[in-house]
Amino acid sequence: MSSQPPEGPARNPRRKRSILSRVVRRIIWVIYRLQGWKIDTRLPHIPKYVIAGAPHTSNWDFVFFTGATAEEGVAPSFMGKHTLFQGFMRNFMFDMGGVPIDRTKRANYVEQVADAFAAADKLALVIAAEGTRSSNGEWKSGFWHIAREAKVPIVLAWVSWKTRRLGFSEPITPSEDYAADLAKIAAWFRSKRPDYERYKVLEAQARRLVEEKDVS
Repeated sequence: MSSQPPEGPARNPRRKRSILSRVVRRIIWVIYRLQGWKIDTRLPHIPKYVIAGAPHTSNWDFVFFTGATAEEGVAPSFMGKHTLFQGFMRNFMFDMGGVPIDRTKRANYVEQVADAFAAADKLALVIAAEGTRSSNGEWKSGFWHIAREAKVPIVLAWVSWKTRRLGFSEPITPSEDYAADLAKIAAWFRSKRPDYERYKVLEAQARRLVEEKDVS
């Protein structure tokens, strides 16, 4: 178990990471340890993957999830609007693991992230699969399309604020059938927290998509 938070991937590995990014990572690590979070199942030891996490119900999710991946020796990456990677924020955003997405480019965000995966030796991209905190528990399909385009597996991540526990799944290779994959994903989350309402919503969404596919 690491006693130090890992450094995030910098745009230029030869450049020393910014003081601000190192301070922020240290603060996140300290908060995570003080809150007493425990990891139920560990991250797989693979170089590239999409981490699809749920639920996303609080702004603190990022803090505790980053702390958990740091305990595993992994510096997670995230997608961010390209304008955030300009000026004095540029180095900080890259040092924190940011992947800039330019919505004005011809290539869509899925292709841009796939290019980032292709250019990296290691990349663990965190995606809040529900999209926003206001979600009722249904998932957006972006995480799946990114994994397929980048040809990388998906690792699921669940969290419980009540017990301060979280965990990760084994790598899942996306198939050509989103509905079937989502059904497997929902079953995994329900096995971790059977009575959690948002996971029940996810299961219902997957069941509906499977039924719609079978009818068409």
